[in-house]
Amino acid sequence: EVQLVESGGGLVQPGGSLRLSCSASGFTFSSAYMSWVRQAPGKGLEWISTISPRSSVSSYADSVKGRFSISRDNAKMTLYLQLNSLKTEDTAMYYCKMGSRFTEEARGQGTQVTVSS
Repeated sequence: EVQLVESGGGLVQPGGSLRLSCSASGFTFSSAYMSWVRQAPGKGLEWISTISPRSSVSSYADSVKGRFSISRDNAKMTLYLQLNSLKTEDTAMYYCKMGSRFTEEARGQGTQVTVSS
């Protein structure tokens, strides 16, 4: 059974940082494209970033480019998202998913990020 479990969310002030983690199991993590998406209150799902299986290629939405950084540790079967220079508009539920920008084989339950002073 595929499982994706996110952690690391919380309440942070504008300009602050967080590091999200996604622990994976039940599939060959090292062969999978992995992505982060988010959903703000009252809005649809927004793709944020994707990383290739061996970390050779990563891509970002314009809204987070230069502030967020995706990475992975295949030995630990864990996906990460470093969030820097956070803005109030980054407040959302953050999900990791198995898949690229336009595909999704599985998604976790999410971790809440709230940016507020």
